[in-house]
Amino acid sequence: MILNTVKNIRITDVIDIVVVSFIFYKGYMLIKETRAEQLLKGILLILLINVISSPSMLNLTMLSWILNNTITVGIISAVIIFQPEIRRALEHIGRSAFVDRHILEDEEVREKVITEIVNAVENLSKSKTGALIIIEQQTGLGDIVSTGTKIEAVVSAALLENIFVVNTPLHDGATVIRNDRIQASGCFLPLTNRDDMNKQLGTRHRAAVGVSENSDALTIVVSEETGTISLAVNGRLTRNYDKNKLKDILIRIMQHRNAKKLTVWEKVKGWLGKRTTK
Repeated sequence: MILNTVKNIRITDVIDIVVVSFIFYKGYMLIKETRAEQLLKGILLILLINVISSPSMLNLTMLSWILNNTITVGIISAVIIFQPEIRRALEHIGRSAFVDRHILEDEEVREKVITEIVNAVENLSKSKTGALIIIEQQTGLGDIVSTGTKIEAVVSAALLENIFVVNTPLHDGATVIRNDRIQASGCFLPLTNRDDMNKQLGTRHRAAVGVSENSDALTIVVSEETGTISLAVNGRLTRNYDKNKLKDILIRIMQHRNAKKLTVWEKVKGWLGKRTTK
């Protein structure tokens, strides 16, 4: 029987299984270590109990009726509960499939910009001046930029240090860097809802993780209490960077992202270009 089943498997069946497995894997990775992971476990438990209580098994009529109605309402509730995760998933698909722009592709410009940033961060760390710097990547941060004061100046260590001087108008907020320009300062960020973060970390760190959960931005934080340098990427916060280590990781992340294979959109444009030239 098993041999016959194996013989009847088509190549399309294998592709189907691989695609579905990949979707489930990517979906789990998006919700891993978030509140949605616990909610999903609860939903799976309810579904399991519903199967056990069904007429075909234990026939627990009242329990089965309650669970069936709960699941019906739960489909609508799940969309509301998982709204942040659904948004992240759609943004992730949009970034990976249909983005046709790259950030700081020119190595010389990238090196110069990152050098200015890490020099500023090092000096801010030494003086224990709090700072929050966002380096925009493929996800546009126009909504965040609009909450601050437009600057649109060339990135320089001196300007970044001046922005975060205590008691100046723009120091208490985030500074957004787009390509080789300081786009805006004093910007407001969404705070993460994660409850597993170190309780000693303040609002800046929660804001850094929050924006990195909703975009592919690279967010640098300097603690005003300890001068510790941290980096938030894809919802994860790593700490205790020095100037050289920070510069190295920023360059490697940007190089990796710019060296990825052609996006689906770029492939479509290339195919259309070939068709129009024939």
